[in-house]
Amino acid sequence: MTAHTRETLKALFAPKSVAVIGASTKPDSLGRVVFKNIIFSGYTGVVYPVNPKAHSILGVKAYPSVVDIPDEIDLAVIIVPAVAVASVLDECGRKGVRAAVIISAGFKEIGEEGARREAELQQIAQRYGIAMLGPNCLGIINTDPSVSLNATFAPGMPRQGNIAFISQSGALGVAALEYAQRQKIGLSKFVSIGNKADLHENHLLEYLKDDPLTDVVLLYVEDLEDPQGFHRLATEITSERPKKIPILAIKSGRTLEGAKAATSHTGALAGSDEVYDSVFMQSGVLRVETIEELFDYAVAFAQQPLPKGNRIAIVTNAGGAGILATDAAVRYGLQLASFTPETAQKLRELLPPTVNVANPVDMTGEPNEQRYDTIVRTVLADPNVDGVIVIAAPHILMSLENIARNIVRAVQETHSDKPVLACLMAVTDARPAIEILETINIPNYSFPERAARALAAMARYRDWVHRPRTEYRIFRDIQIERARELIAQAKRDGRRVLLEPEAHDLLKAYGFPMLKYRLVRTEDEGLHAAHEIGYPVVLKIVSPDIVHKFDVGGVKLNIQNDTELRESFRQMLTDVTRTKPNARIVGVFVQEFIKGGKETILGLKRDPLFGPLLMFGLGGIYVEALRDVTFRLAPVRELGIQRMIRQIRGFKILEGFRGEPPSDIDAIAECLARLSQLATQMEEIVELDINPLIVLEKGHGARVVDARIVVA
Repeated sequence: MTAHTRETLKALFAPKSVAVIGASTKPDSLGRVVFKNIIFSGYTGVVYPVNPKAHSILGVKAYPSVVDIPDEIDLAVIIVPAVAVASVLDECGRKGVRAAVIISAGFKEIGEEGARREAELQQIAQRYGIAMLGPNCLGIINTDPSVSLNATFAPGMPRQGNIAFISQSGALGVAALEYAQRQKIGLSKFVSIGNKADLHENHLLEYLKDDPLTDVVLLYVEDLEDPQGFHRLATEITSERPKKIPILAIKSGRTLEGAKAATSHTGALAGSDEVYDSVFMQSGVLRVETIEELFDYAVAFAQQPLPKGNRIAIVTNAGGAGILATDAAVRYGLQLASFTPETAQKLRELLPPTVNVANPVDMTGEPNEQRYDTIVRTVLADPNVDGVIVIAAPHILMSLENIARNIVRAVQETHSDKPVLACLMAVTDARPAIEILETINIPNYSFPERAARALAAMARYRDWVHRPRTEYRIFRDIQIERARELIAQAKRDGRRVLLEPEAHDLLKAYGFPMLKYRLVRTEDEGLHAAHEIGYPVVLKIVSPDIVHKFDVGGVKLNIQNDTELRESFRQMLTDVTRTKPNARIVGVFVQEFIKGGKETILGLKRDPLFGPLLMFGLGGIYVEALRDVTFRLAPVRELGIQRMIRQIRGFKILEGFRGEPPSDIDAIAECLARLSQLATQMEEIVELDINPLIVLEKGHGARVVDARIVVA
């Protein structure tokens, strides 16, 4: 992957000259469409068609090859058969072209032969330092009037705006561009990244973070080329710079196929989708599900200020619409503001005496367009209100245009810094009214739920920007050399999975709260260990060849005395020998038996792309069926750990449910913090399960019961 400077990428986004290699005289060819789009988009630079069989295209002189063009070329747009792309790109390199957009398909998306072609393109781009977009992409658009470039085969030039869109899918990009044009949504940049043979989303984000014309970034991705780099960069862009830019993302492919080969609970649960959720959450990226939702959020962020909190007012002339907006607002995490007494009194003066003054403010179906002005002014002035949704259902005696004018007047004259979102619920004649709202950038939504969802997204992003910056918890009582020796011993024995006593020893070296335990080899040693530990105890078989001990009779629980221990010891060895006759038996693990508490699971998975990933959830044998778990990339800050714990659906069980005492949440948090430190220090550990970690009542801590550790 080539390293690119901002100046190199400027040749892609704002070229002074463009060569279209494969420009054609054939009316319906891609080469013709792309060249025509550049000409008719009002491109401010110089464009050169390249076609060895044409003298001119659309009245512009054509050249046999890029090397024949007498002037310098910043950007080459390549639309030739896949087998010819490499030689054309090499010519571009010899010409000194700084950036290339390869629209041609027929590369890794078609199989091995295409992948070989793509690898050759990577080598050529790296050799010459060309910033290469694609192959198999739609192209690039820059609506900046000083550039005005549409180097795609998508019809039409988008409106100028402050929203940038990066899409991995060309077809979806075309659909999104058409949707934006229909909805009159302006874009600053559009980039189709295709196969990402060279340039990928991180390169483009690095450029866009300093683009004065971009205030919102939209992403459609099927994967991330460098997830750890994305995490660092997106965190910086969304929250750590003077100009903070929200990033909204669609990630396709919600699948668990990638988890099939995992050997631990954590590995099986950490499918790619959960990992992407974690990356987005920890980077401040808002994940959405549909193109409509993507643009609903985008226009709100692009046109309105962020709310200072999540308390909203709803103003409506239709009770049903107000109820729908209320339900959606609460569902998405907003709160209905409690009006001050002054606001309530003012509303009583403005509304008919039969109206109950409350939030949502239902103005009833009485035809009074002026009320939209006075009511919106009143709720905007309330210090308890952070944002407003204004709903207007069609009324035969009211004009939507007049309603829009009253809303605009109220917002303009109050000089409010609070977001206002409108919902003009008309099917056929809303466009003139919407254009009135657009004069001061008030976004409109067809239905109240969409407006509530968009405002809730703004509130969530505001919470991210203003989140407390807690530190990473660092423990000084770690015996790291002891932990490394345990891993080294397993490797010397040719094992990737630590035996249970080794796993417990390693966690003990990292300060985890452990039950008392001993490894024994004979029945008499087992009795001696039980006396040292104290009854009741548990017996577990220790064998490198047995993964699921319960399934082969390799676990005996709640042993109360010597007689039960002898019987259990013998029976366990008999059962294991019968079901696993070839298993190597190292010994028996004698462990303190713990009663009560709640079962939780802590896990670690080291992904080759994403790095170390922590997991937490309710534990036990049903963890993979219930899938009530959360993930975070390590290291995790203290606040992130607390949110990780509270994010699971079953957190109420840990809080104390139906009269049960609350569990020791602080003990869980400490264990996760220790696991986070282990994940960053012990890079040889690729998977780790603590299942269960028994969490006792508040103030009584937690205990590791079972552990499994896999090393590289």
